[in-house]
Amino acid sequence: MLTTLIASCLAAGMARPAAAQLAPGQPALTEAERDRQYEALAEDVAAMDRLLGLVKRVVRLVTPSVVHIEARPIRELRVRSDVQEAGSGVVVQFSPGGEKYVLTNRHVIKNSSEPHIRVQLFDGRRISPTEIWSDPHTDVAVMKVDASDLAPARIGDSNVMEIGDPVLAVGSPFGLSQSVTRGIISAKGRYNLELGEGEVKYQNFLQTDAAINPGNSGGPLINMRGEVIGLNTAIASNSGGNEGIGFSIPVNIAMRIGEQLTRTGQVRRGYLGVKLDALFDERRARAAGLSRLVGTRIKSVEPNSPAAVAELRPDDILIEYNGVRIEDDDHLISMVKLTEIGQEMDVLVFRGGRQVRARVRIGDMSQFDLTE
Repeated sequence: MLTTLIASCLAAGMARPAAAQLAPGQPALTEAERDRQYEALAEDVAAMDRLLGLVKRVVRLVTPSVVHIEARPIRELRVRSDVQEAGSGVVVQFSPGGEKYVLTNRHVIKNSSEPHIRVQLFDGRRISPTEIWSDPHTDVAVMKVDASDLAPARIGDSNVMEIGDPVLAVGSPFGLSQSVTRGIISAKGRYNLELGEGEVKYQNFLQTDAAINPGNSGGPLINMRGEVIGLNTAIASNSGGNEGIGFSIPVNIAMRIGEQLTRTGQVRRGYLGVKLDALFDERRARAAGLSRLVGTRIKSVEPNSPAAVAELRPDDILIEYNGVRIEDDDHLISMVKLTEIGQEMDVLVFRGGRQVRARVRIGDMSQFDLTE
């Protein structure tokens, strides 16, 4: 291919130059008009340079907080393996002035252990973590590393991100450390992705078109203030590479789970206290008075549960949760499980032919002696 391209270019170079052509009806520019357009072009380039300069400043601030992770899987019967899982992570603090940790995805390190993991810091140091915590149901993991001069990232608010907001993804795609790609928030609230052999049960992803590839997992998604707003986790791809659809765990969720893991070793799940009707379908929705299938129907309400306190009832059809339209049972379950304990949420229900609003304070699943 290279030879063909060179030959083509040479042939083009030897051809007699064609006369300059104008579009039909387009007058030649006067000297004054050309000068004016050059000035306008210079202003546009200066504006673009300012934007690119902002991106460069963000990158300089963020990259010292991003790490490369290599994890050698532990094989049965102690068979040595040269195959390594590779991913990324970001240095965080769960409280101001507190200890520093590496936040990443569980799937990056789940088949390994502390002695078999190497964390490469921004300055090139390679160290093993001293302790690991992880939550399979959200694919969040935290590692403790004994290293001085760790640079924690600034944490933003993923709840305020909107579709169209510009973002940067930083990580180690294909082992290429400190790689940066740019895109936007393409969508919010993505769920029902097939991840982690079905382990990742609770999902509420940000979607981005910033290029995410194998090795980016666990790296940060950054807003233009240089703040982490997501943890890059997965891609939708037929080829295994980037096709413009990547998914990130909102940082508010990842940080809350990470803080709980390091403090107690466990994760507290939100609890509503309803059993849902798995048979709720288009026919039943229309029979209840809805024009189409939407939301999910309450089959029963647990006594003394948050739903009972909020006076939700059997046969109520839950339509919205905190302003988000409920797609199905799994959607509601994910949103509730990922809600912070004690937070009051607005719910919209369809009851007796009319819409009713209620506020429910989300409980702690562990306090109701229930299993996952």
